[in-house]
Amino acid sequence: MKVAFYQNCPIYGDVDYNVFTALAALGSVRADLYVVPELFSTGYLFGSRKALAHLAEPVPSGPTTRELIRFCRSEKCAIVAGVAERDGRKLYNTAVLLGPAGLIGKYRKTHLFNQEKLWFDPGNTGFQVWRYKKARIGLMICFDWIFPEAARVLALKGADIICHPSNLVLPYCQCAMTTRSIENRVFTITANRVGKEVRGNVELTFSGASQITDPKGNVLAIAPGGAAKIAIADIRPEEARNKKVTPGNHILRDRRPLYYREITKRG
Repeated sequence: MKVAFYQNCPIYGDVDYNVFTALAALGSVRADLYVVPELFSTGYLFGSRKALAHLAEPVPSGPTTRELIRFCRSEKCAIVAGVAERDGRKLYNTAVLLGPAGLIGKYRKTHLFNQEKLWFDPGNTGFQVWRYKKARIGLMICFDWIFPEAARVLALKGADIICHPSNLVLPYCQCAMTTRSIENRVFTITANRVGKEVRGNVELTFSGASQITDPKGNVLAIAPGGAAKIAIADIRPEEARNKKVTPGNHILRDRRPLYYREITKRG
């Protein structure tokens, strides 16, 4: 299975340009599964809930999702993309999994980062896994990386690949996602963005360094820190189903949840 990430530098608010540029980049390589960044079509630094509401779209009936589905149908592929979703009066930071037949699944971000709590409603989907071809795909978004429970739940639900659309500003995620691959024996695809956004007295610089990792933590593809990039890797999703670290150790069966009860208690 060929998988790819696209690392972009969107222009805030210019949805048509951002979608056109992304699809042009995806069309330059052939893959079965593409992953593009969190909020790839809108930009990130909304500044207010009203500004977000102006750019958010329904899923899957909004124009951005429809354009991505058209690409999937034409290229016979799947795309994971981060979008600003409007559902009635609710606004969500959402990742969609799309294929030639349309929407396969969507995930609304569980762990909102910093000012996102002022703009978005908390995600309410939980962590789910969907099948596409021979792969079982789970979704996380950006700051979910710092909560190891997110990736572990997806692994317990059978994910072979964790797709991770991101707009990363902290410097630790890429190393952490390598660890998430090792501790869950899964492939991960982190699609990050680059560039800066400034709104009022807030300035954010996005770190790039998108990557694909395998179940042993090997980095199969990586992007530079400061430029748009598309990269591809060949993987065998079934390799993620071997959860043995030694002949006598299975990372899921060896768990002892009786002693993990504090994990589900609020701090």
